[in-house]
Amino acid sequence: MIQTQARIKVAIQKNGRLTEHCLELLQQCGLKYSRGRDQLIGYGENMPVDILLVRDDDIPGLVRDDVCDLGICGFNVLEEKRLAFASKGISKPFKLLQKLDYGQCRLAFAYPEGSNLSDASQLNGETIATSYPRIVEDYLKRHKLKASVVEFSGAVEIAPSLGRAQVICDLVSTGATLAANRLVEGETILQSVACLVQTPIDIPPEKTEWVNRLVERIA
Repeated sequence: MIQTQARIKVAIQKNGRLTEHCLELLQQCGLKYSRGRDQLIGYGENMPVDILLVRDDDIPGLVRDDVCDLGICGFNVLEEKRLAFASKGISKPFKLLQKLDYGQCRLAFAYPEGSNLSDASQLNGETIATSYPRIVEDYLKRHKLKASVVEFSGAVEIAPSLGRAQVICDLVSTGATLAANRLVEGETILQSVACLVQTPIDIPPEKTEWVNRLVERIA
């Protein structure tokens, strides 16, 4: 194992739809790493590159704070966090280097079957449940729509049946979950894919060569 102070840290989702794709990508870049069964850090053996497995919501912040040099997560997460940082006056929390060729999905409205709602133009006065409140609020603002947004951390698709919302806005890949909950997909407001991001802080010279090499291999 390479023991050096100037080690590159790459943050990826610890469990979820992107995890295996990210690990496979880094392996295809030539990285060999060791990781215990319950360890959340994989230590590079042939490169000064370590993998941090964390919650996907934490990746933009870790990259922004320069805890990690690079990160891979969905564009949906990056955009939600970018809007959160922008509300605090932070305009460039990370550098978007590249969109990757996996993790494709879309953030879309969905309406209950049989509802009198079927189009975003009808959203005025309605309540929307979502895990991405800032993206939805930004969409509503840009389209001059006035609706309430309720944040759900999971199982957004059951919000209408619970009486918490008339409409949902959630990630969709195949649409099977929507159909199972008797929801009809509507407008897509964001296309998402896995993305490679870099810290906005200048990379120190002792790390630059390996960061550039890894980014080139990913490309």
